[in-house]
Amino acid sequence: MRILISADMEGATGVTWPADCEPGNPAWQRCRSMFTSDVNAAIAGFFDGGATSVLVNEAHATMRNLLLEDLDPRAEMLTGRHKDLTMVEGVQHPDVAGVAFVGYHTGAGAEGVLAHTYLANSITGVWVDGVAASEGYLNSLVAGEFGVPVTLVTGDDLTCKDAQGYAPGAVTAAVKDCVTRYAAVCRPPAVTSKLIREAAKHAAALAVREEPVTGRTFEVAVEFDASHLAAAVAGVPTVRRTDVRRVAFVTDTAFAMIRTFKTVTTVAAAAVEANYG
Repeated sequence: MRILISADMEGATGVTWPADCEPGNPAWQRCRSMFTSDVNAAIAGFFDGGATSVLVNEAHATMRNLLLEDLDPRAEMLTGRHKDLTMVEGVQHPDVAGVAFVGYHTGAGAEGVLAHTYLANSITGVWVDGVAASEGYLNSLVAGEFGVPVTLVTGDDLTCKDAQGYAPGAVTAAVKDCVTRYAAVCRPPAVTSKLIREAAKHAAALAVREEPVTGRTFEVAVEFDASHLAAAVAGVPTVRRTDVRRVAFVTDTAFAMIRTFKTVTTVAAAAVEANYG
C-alpha cells in the first residue's frame, strides 16, 4: 500500500498568520518544524495502519519548506516546483492507493485560517460547476480522475468541515479552531502529533483504489479583486472573460482543469502591481 501525502502549510499546527508560512521569515523558520511534525505524524500513522511506502509531495509556496533532515526515514519526499499536477503530483502513478491532504485550509472568500485558493490574495472566489472550490476540492477532483480516494484531511476545524463536502468518507483531524483569518485556538505539537497519527492509522483502511471518475466536463469560474487581473488571464487560450473581474474556462478532464487553473494563477500573480494589486 503506497500513500501520497500532499503537504500544505497554512493548515499546519501553530500556523495562524502570513509570516508563519512565508518562506524566509523568522516565523516561517520556526513553524517549519511544526509543519514537519504534522507530516511525520501522518507518515507514522499510515505505517501503523499497514502502509508499505509513503511519498510526501511538498505543496506549499516554493514547495521547499519541510525539513528533509527531520523527516521520518521510512518516507520519501518530492520537493520543488513546476510539477505537472502541482499539489497532488504523484497521484497519477498506478501504485498510489490513497492520498492525504495534510496542512490544508479553506478556499478563497471563505471563513478559515489563512483561507485562499492558490494565491494568498487577489482571488476572491473559485467555483467548479457552480460549487465553491477550495484547493482540497480541486485536488480531490484530480485524485478522483485517477481512482485515488482522499483518505485523510488535516487543518483547522473549518477545513475539516469543508472536506466533508468533497471527501465525506475521509478521516479528519483539526489541529486548531478558527477564530478569524489570522487567529486560531491552537493545540501544541505534542497533542496534534498524536491526533494526526491516530487519524492516519484509521485512514489507511480507506486506501483502496476506486473506479476512475471520467466522462465529465469541468466549468471553472475565477473571480479576482481587480479588473486588470481578469483582463490579463483572458489572454490564456480557452479562458474567457465573463465579467469585469471574472473569467471562466471549460475542460474535459480534471488533469487539464488543474493545469489550466495553475496557468491562470501564474499569469494573475505576474500581473499584480505593488500596493495597488
